[in-house]
Amino acid sequence: MRNTVMRNTVLLSIKPKYADKIFKEKTKKVELRRVFPDLDKDDLVIVYVSSPKKAVVGYFKVKKIIKDNISCLWEQVEDKAGITPEEFYDYYSGVKFGIGIFFQKSKTFKKTVELEQLREELNNFRPPQSYRYLKSDEWEIIKRLVDYDFE
Repeated sequence: MRNTVMRNTVLLSIKPKYADKIFKEKTKKVELRRVFPDLDKDDLVIVYVSSPKKAVVGYFKVKKIIKDNISCLWEQVEDKAGITPEEFYDYYSGVKFGIGIFFQKSKTFKKTVELEQLREELNNFRPPQSYRYLKSDEWEIIKRLVDYDFE
């Protein structure tokens, strides 16, 4: 049981400019994806900010997830996604459906954990291209490193 994959805790890679909109500006309330992670309401998403930051910086709880055709999805997320219509349609180019992960309680961790430290603590950790489920022992280590105080 020690190294089981936890279905309700996902490590999600997000570009720095979008992470800033989530945690600093608080203007982004939905994360857009082309691939559907198996998440439910109140599941936990740990945010890994991709290059050049390369660090675990915070988390949010899932409020709801929608999968819809692209034009209908845009109508539901346009004022919450932190992107322009051009960026949205470029991102979803070539696909019929998109996913919107609406979230609540976004918060930065007390301590940011950079990729180098993650690799030392988690046996050559590799950040996900999009997302991956955290194993229970990985989540325990990350909680310790970030001084986790989830409310």
